Amino acid sequence: MDKFLIEGGKTLSGEVRISGAKNAALPIIAAGLLVKGPLTIDNMPALHDVNTMLKLIESMGVSVDRSGDRQVTIDTSSINSYKAPYELVKTMRASILVLGPLLAHFGEAEVSLPGGCAIGSRPVDLHIRGLEAMGATIVVEEGYIRATMDGRLKGATIFFDTVTVTGTENILMAAALAEGQTIIENAAKEPEVTDLAHCLISMGADISGAGTDTIIVNGVESLHPAQHSVVPDRIETGTFLVAAAMSGGKIKTTATRPDIQEAVLQKLIEAGATIESGEDWISIDMKGKRPKAVNITTAPYPAFPTDMQAQFAAMNCLAEGVSHIKETIFENRFMHMQEMIRMGGKILIDGNTATIEGSTQLRGAPVMATDLRASASLVMLALVVEGETLIDRIYHIDRGYENIEEKFQGLGGKITRVKATK
Repeated sequence: MDKFLIEGGKTLSGEVRISGAKNAALPIIAAGLLVKGPLTIDNMPALHDVNTMLKLIESMGVSVDRSGDRQVTIDTSSINSYKAPYELVKTMRASILVLGPLLAHFGEAEVSLPGGCAIGSRPVDLHIRGLEAMGATIVVEEGYIRATMDGRLKGATIFFDTVTVTGTENILMAAALAEGQTIIENAAKEPEVTDLAHCLISMGADISGAGTDTIIVNGVESLHPAQHSVVPDRIETGTFLVAAAMSGGKIKTTATRPDIQEAVLQKLIEAGATIESGEDWISIDMKGKRPKAVNITTAPYPAFPTDMQAQFAAMNCLAEGVSHIKETIFENRFMHMQEMIRMGGKILIDGNTATIEGSTQLRGAPVMATDLRASASLVMLALVVEGETLIDRIYHIDRGYENIEEKFQGLGGKITRVKATK
């Protein structure tokens, strides 16, 4: 497995271009299954998870053209299978997103139960119950979700008792081709859900309320070819901004969206950062100062995102003061903190709350990445603390960050990918 070798003690400065959001690109690829003909997707990030999703739909006979710069065109005209096999699904939970579109468009779907980062329970029962409410017949057997439908799905009122991003997206896509009106209550409000809705609308879907907790979809008989640009990655944006704050540095992120970063930017201001922004850029300047510790409680959008919890934990390890981080989304998302402790982090964990005492005594050490965002937090910490750090199992980071080492190198970080020996 590849590793990162990082020499720390660097102050980050410069400019970095933000890629398209993984968590928007994946459902938009799945949405391409709803239309007979091409869907052209711009600002597509070059990520392992994106490649896996494209291979998944290619395995069904879907045509995938990657010839454009940050552009992919998918065309379902040649589809000949409605099965998402275990071999491609096992590494990525987002593969469940093909279930709704396949069922709505083709009347059947067979999708392996998904895998992905081991950060906690993310059951698929909410997806299944929603589709059953729309008239689908679903059985789970031999590790597969097998769904069939006689005719079109029927509109229904679907209430999620827990906010679910992928559940909202699956039902949203299925409802686009359903007969009648579907009302999704307690829907996820994340910008990636809204971006999916905008893509579907460009394909001819009738959707209102995206970005609120009630989405209304009036089903249409068919969707038409379209072109859509993926929203910038707010988590990648936040990762680079926090890394700059940790180092006392000054950077500018471009090709991004300040209007979907408010919770993260507010916490950075609390940490002592000077933040400026324009329509598609955000800059941070710590003026060489050490950040102040900030308290974090994760919650669904627009509150503080769970996907930024590990990065702020890394900052708090170096910050001035004591902080408390409460994780309310996933029950197993503090695994990175054990690796931070190996680097000298002063962290006490009690259930879903971590207390961190900031210190200037951390040093590089051999550590292991445990999930996608944990990987990023360890890279950030390693870039800033003195000494050398070797980070193992970085395949996690390639799932969600495009060319992260090149981007940090461009900001002055000393990071090298050590290729695995065969």
